[in-house]
Amino acid sequence: MSERPNVSAEAPESANATAKPLAAEGQDEQLKDELTAASEAAAEHVSGDAEAGGRKDVAELAGELEAARAEVADLKDKWLRLNAEFDNFRKRTAKEKLEMLQFAGENTVKNILPVLDDMERAIANNAKVDDIAVVREGFHLVYNKLVHILGSQGVRPMSGEKGQPFDTDRHEAITKAPAPTVDLKGKVLDVVENGYTLHDKVVRYAKVVVGE
Repeated sequence: MSERPNVSAEAPESANATAKPLAAEGQDEQLKDELTAASEAAAEHVSGDAEAGGRKDVAELAGELEAARAEVADLKDKWLRLNAEFDNFRKRTAKEKLEMLQFAGENTVKNILPVLDDMERAIANNAKVDDIAVVREGFHLVYNKLVHILGSQGVRPMSGEKGQPFDTDRHEAITKAPAPTVDLKGKVLDVVENGYTLHDKVVRYAKVVVGE
C-alpha cells in the first residue's frame, strides 16, 4: 500500500508564508501613507509660515517706504525754504553793497559842506575888502578847517618828505635834478604835490623831485 503525501502540514506553512509578505506589504503601505501625510503637513506648515512671513516683510517694507517718502518730502520743503532765504539774503546783501558804494562818502561830504559855505562867504566878503592880510587870514582859516575835517575822517597829509630817501611806496618821481650835495643823491629835493594817506594807507603819492 502506497503512502499518501502529507500535505496538511505543509499547507499551513505555505499559507503562513504567503500571509507574512502580505502583512509586511500592508505595514509598508501604511507607513508610507503616514510618512506622506506627515510630509504634506510639514510642507503645508512651512508654506504657511513662509506666506505669513512674506506678508509681514511686505508690510514692513511698505511702512519703511512711506516713512522714507515723508522724510524726503520734509527735506525737500526745508531745502526750498533755505534756498528762498539764501536768495533773499543774496539780494539784500547786493543791495546793501551797492548802497554802501554809492553813499560811502556821505559822512565826509556832510562834513565838507560847511567848508564850502565858508568859501562862498569868503568870496562874497573879499569883494568888499581891500586889505590883503584879511583875505589871506580868511583863506588860512578855511584851509585849516578843511584839514581838520579831513583829519577826523582819517585823511592825513604826508609831511617832512624833503630830504627823505626816495620811496616808491610813498613817492612818485616826476623829474630828477642835480643834487646840491652828495648826501642828497637819491633823496627828495622838492615836493611838487603833497601826498595823502587814509588810515595809514597811501591814497595819493607825493609828486617829488629826486636828486641825482
